[in-house]
Amino acid sequence: MSRLLYENSVSYKGYLIIPFVFSTIHNHDIYSYKLLSEISHKSQFHKTENPAEIYGSSIESIADIAKEHIEKHSDFVSHGDSFKFRYVYRNNLIIVFQEAGKYFYDHYPSDSLNNIAAPKLFSSEYECLRWIKQGMDGLHMQQS
Repeated sequence: MSRLLYENSVSYKGYLIIPFVFSTIHNHDIYSYKLLSEISHKSQFHKTENPAEIYGSSIESIADIAKEHIEKHSDFVSHGDSFKFRYVYRNNLIIVFQEAGKYFYDHYPSDSLNNIAAPKLFSSEYECLRWIKQGMDGLHMQQS
């Protein structure tokens, strides 16, 4: 599997559709996708790979395939966009959440949907993002 293309992710009805290049045939990319659910493990599709079992020839087509599958098989109804405040930094996905005046985040590396966020609360979205960026930049400097 190639890296997850977080920069091309699409938020749709409580899910985040995350495309990736599944394979390349005759110099043409074949796309698949993974899903995150706003209700996490309570959804049967949280962190699943291509539950529709259909592949696409473009990022747009794979997003449409995922949306159609969600329409037909979703196990919950979303009333908002939990993935509205998502950012991609150094090919990592950062999703910032706000609850009761405090901010926290989920952090997914480029190759998996394993949340590696630290259990920390922040007083603003800016403070949260700055802390994440400092940590990732420091880690990058150590690896260089």
